[in-house]
Amino acid sequence: MRLKVLFIGDVVGRPGRRAVESLLPGLRRQWEPDLVVANGENAAGGIGLTRPVADELFGLGIDVLTSGNHIWDKKDAGALVESCRRILRPANYPPGTPGRGSGVFETADGRPVGIVNVQGRVFMQEIDCPFRAAAALVAEVRTETPVVLVDLHAEASSEKIALGWYLAGKATAVLGTHTHVQTADERIVEGFTACITDVGMTGPYDSVIGVRKELSIARFLTQLPQRFEAAGGPLMLNGVLIEANETTGAATAIHRIAEFLDGDEEEGASGGERWSDVERG
Repeated sequence: MRLKVLFIGDVVGRPGRRAVESLLPGLRRQWEPDLVVANGENAAGGIGLTRPVADELFGLGIDVLTSGNHIWDKKDAGALVESCRRILRPANYPPGTPGRGSGVFETADGRPVGIVNVQGRVFMQEIDCPFRAAAALVAEVRTETPVVLVDLHAEASSEKIALGWYLAGKATAVLGTHTHVQTADERIVEGFTACITDVGMTGPYDSVIGVRKELSIARFLTQLPQRFEAAGGPLMLNGVLIEANETTGAATAIHRIAEFLDGDEEEGASGGERWSDVERG
């Protein structure tokens, strides 16, 4: 029997949440996913995640939230990831870090789906090995379900592609997040594992990875710190739909999704918060 998982790319601030609210119902009708996963590490004010924002996303129909290096950027982040099993943080943080990096979640009709979240190390913080962590957790989760998706939150394309090959035949999918730019390299490797270098971003389209264009340009021109704000204007939702054989765990299809919404979202509409470029990995 076929099982379908919709994975939504990094949700950025209030504009990203509005895109989810407006576009997810149509995607549900079109693709009929059994489970919906989104990377939510930038969903609150453009950086980090809070309990009210997580609850809002769950209320919009997202079943599981993955994350990355910015999951720790809000007050009480540790308590949040520790208390809510539907929020994952990268598994390859050192032992003793709050929260969990993997889980098995049920679809509406009770079928299990495994999700693993790891963070890359190239051009990012040097933490434990994502390859060894992902392989161990995929093997562990596969004792409960053959369908296992991995979110690799990483900067380098090579690292993401390498993990896809490393987990080929073991993970149902290896999906890259973090760069906020959707890539066009989706494929199924070794007839089993669906891969894409980056799923993309959900938020303001006319922006620089979600940020107002003029603020980002000023940073590059002057090399001076800027207080970034979420952009306004039209919205987009990037994601992928994974179809899998629920008996073997093999991916049978990967569909790249890019939906757009005309609108007049105000600039800075990130929940009243701003973030500094030096804080963004």
